[in-house]
Amino acid sequence: MTEDRSPRMDEGSGPVDPELPVVRLCVAGMQAEAEGRADAARTLFQQAWDSAADDYEACVAAHYLARHQNSPEETLRWNQECLDRADRVGDERVAGFYASLYLNVAHAWRQLGRPALARTYFERAAERVGQAPDGQYGDWNRFAIAAGLRETAGARDGSAADEAGAEGAPRSLDETVDGRVRALVSRWCARGDLMALGLALPAYLGYLGTDADRVRLRSALHMVHAARRLPADEQTELGAVVGSAALR
Repeated sequence: MTEDRSPRMDEGSGPVDPELPVVRLCVAGMQAEAEGRADAARTLFQQAWDSAADDYEACVAAHYLARHQNSPEETLRWNQECLDRADRVGDERVAGFYASLYLNVAHAWRQLGRPALARTYFERAAERVGQAPDGQYGDWNRFAIAAGLRETAGARDGSAADEAGAEGAPRSLDETVDGRVRALVSRWCARGDLMALGLALPAYLGYLGTDADRVRLRSALHMVHAARRLPADEQTELGAVVGSAALR
């Protein structure tokens, strides 16, 4: 069975009606997941799919079925089914789903060895992440999308863009700056510098290449630098990163 790294629709993704029979079946399936009863969970999610009365309910059920497939191909099929059903719904009930739906399709394409096409869907997810609710669910999506963009940097090509129809790719952090920030973060992790990590990591992990992201990252790193709590060599290196053209 393929590893699932996606957030669940119960984790703050939107106005899911808990009284819908399909939702009740999915809640029971999630409980089975939490108890380690994977077969029972899949059976409940399949029942939810079989009983779905419209595209909205089918979208919810397909999301959970995608988590319990035995091959990357089937995982992609169900994630695409979920996305297609959301497109058919096309209203505010699914608006908060899209960042996660595109993210799941991107992960599936990566598992199938198609990093360029995966990046196209990571880019689409980045374009919709602002519609995800605030809080841990939204943070998880932002962090996972940013990681996907970093991991597929340079993979995007014209054929993948044509196949997926994506427009306006968000930018990844400059490769040199990214490496320098990673090196600093590694040193802070090694000695347990929680203050530096607490300030820098949310802005770094959630960097999607917008002007607001760049300002947020630069401000976070500047705060660490201004505290003057780092060893001299790190203080100098961080100052150089904050002053780099990529963060201006």
